[in-house]
Amino acid sequence: MEFHGQRNVWGFMDEERKSINLPRRLSFGNQQSTQEPSVQFASARPSVASATSPLRPISPAETPWTLSPVRTSPKQPLLYHCIASLHRHQGKIFSITLTNDFIFTGSESSRIHAWKQPDCTEIGYIKATCGQVRAILAHGKFLFTTHGDFRIRIWDVSSSAENFQPKKIKTLPKRKPFLSFSKKSTQLHKDHISCVAYNPEDRLLYTGSRDKTVKAWKINENRCVDSFVAHEGIVNAIVINQEDGCVFTCSSDGSVKIWRRVFGESTHILTITLKFQLSPVNALALSLSPTTCLLYSGSSDGLVNFWEKEKMSGRYNHGGFMQGHHFAVLCLVAIEELVFSGSEDATIRVWRREEGNCFHTCLSVIEGHHGPVRCLAVSLETENVVKGLLVYSASLDQTFKVWRVKVFPSEKENMDEPAIDEQGEILECETSPVLSPSWVEKKLQTSASSRWQKQLIDHVNLV
Repeated sequence: MEFHGQRNVWGFMDEERKSINLPRRLSFGNQQSTQEPSVQFASARPSVASATSPLRPISPAETPWTLSPVRTSPKQPLLYHCIASLHRHQGKIFSITLTNDFIFTGSESSRIHAWKQPDCTEIGYIKATCGQVRAILAHGKFLFTTHGDFRIRIWDVSSSAENFQPKKIKTLPKRKPFLSFSKKSTQLHKDHISCVAYNPEDRLLYTGSRDKTVKAWKINENRCVDSFVAHEGIVNAIVINQEDGCVFTCSSDGSVKIWRRVFGESTHILTITLKFQLSPVNALALSLSPTTCLLYSGSSDGLVNFWEKEKMSGRYNHGGFMQGHHFAVLCLVAIEELVFSGSEDATIRVWRREEGNCFHTCLSVIEGHHGPVRCLAVSLETENVVKGLLVYSASLDQTFKVWRVKVFPSEKENMDEPAIDEQGEILECETSPVLSPSWVEKKLQTSASSRWQKQLIDHVNLV
């Protein structure tokens, strides 16, 4: 294993970039310009299962609507801009994973690059003996990487960014001695490992492969404790429900399967097959909250299907699908109520689930790549009224981009309470994106006229 030390090759200002002799092309903002990154806005696009909410009025000053709890919000629910773009000449990037301090990328080469989060300074890379790093996963101080020899390597990446010195802990399965004439290890996958997932409570690492099998590795025992044929096609993704230990797999055979460990044992049994379409399923994401559990799947027909878990029975019922991508969905990330989907159509879509139901709205279509978006990773920057996120994306056009995304509160959050005036009366406001002074004056005159007519009618009735 070779480790190459810190190299500050990523600057965010043109002046800094000009003073560095870069071995590969960097671009900032969009691909065509090296000026300040342009902020792009995208209007909301409802999914098939969603309904658009009407715009709420923005209350002008010095009107009876001043005390309205309806907050002023931007016309667009999301804005984004590309803060950095790296063009690589060492092959396609297959995978991205994050820790609190680092970003790691795996590619066709034997190098696993490390970047400092969030300023994206490259601090070095790990060079292994075999290339084709198709799947990587970071958890705590551990980094799990898969390689072209169909093995897994585990690294300790707990060192600081200033003194980044990762150490290889072990290789699974362990290599046989060179002079050993024993048969080939039965624990070894027969083809490339395409996906990994980790259950920290049981210290179980799951690997899915192009050989259609899933293997479970006991990390502290350095061995494979279970291996089973999971699908009739390539296993494309694995996710784990950390609350109950259920394992979800998807495949090119068009199915999503749920597996559960036998109590007290290491073997796994199939509990249910979620086969909704014939199109290959390429990606999975799980969204967990105190009230809901949703499973998302991205398929080659461009759809993102989702299933909701019943609280009592534990069954997963199909809730609908989100339509918008023109080609295959290749990667998914779910974080709180947001879902990010990367597609073969070179775009990233951001979806938001409405509170209390399964309606989803497409907040934005992020454009900038010139090839299929192969992998995504997302981290939260701020979580106030306006939610700030960093989105890392890699494309088969050999570019790695970092996006800063800001998501504004949904209009529904601004509609929860009615407007109330100083006397406690509930005021009726017509739906309008902007309340002009002439409209307000007309409204006041109409209200005054209505009150005068009511007083006149009451007086006539009394007479």
